[in-house]
Amino acid sequence: MDSGVPEGFVARHAGGPFLEPIGPIFRRPEEAGARFGIRIERRHCNNQAVAHGGMLATIADIVLGIGGAEQAGTPGHFVTISLVTDYLAPAPLGAWLECHPALLRRTQRMMFVEGRFLADGVAVLRASGVFALPRPKPEAAPGD
Repeated sequence: MDSGVPEGFVARHAGGPFLEPIGPIFRRPEEAGARFGIRIERRHCNNQAVAHGGMLATIADIVLGIGGAEQAGTPGHFVTISLVTDYLAPAPLGAWLECHPALLRRTQRMMFVEGRFLADGVAVLRASGVFALPRPKPEAAPGD
């Protein structure tokens, strides 16, 4: 482990300026789709020294969206339509939070993704999301 990040994970900046104070999120490519992780730091925690629920929901939104889009083979940005989170246990300060999102279904305009988030191997969050995919760009006519 280097700087608290497990081997094979590389920083993947995402989410624009909103996520700068939270991230980076780390990504490790795998055959069945990337795995994502983040070390729970003090800045992520509430007064009880566990990850704030809002921070976990934000991470879930980003990880499910990016992971689903990668698995769907869809370049570009996604828009969250729905995000459901079930908090299963606290994610303590210092824990490595990790998720391997799963693309359940993709249509032409939407994708349905789920993931279980583990903090040092303990399930702390179950999340599912529905995301709008970018509209295909119209093809240019010959001679345009």
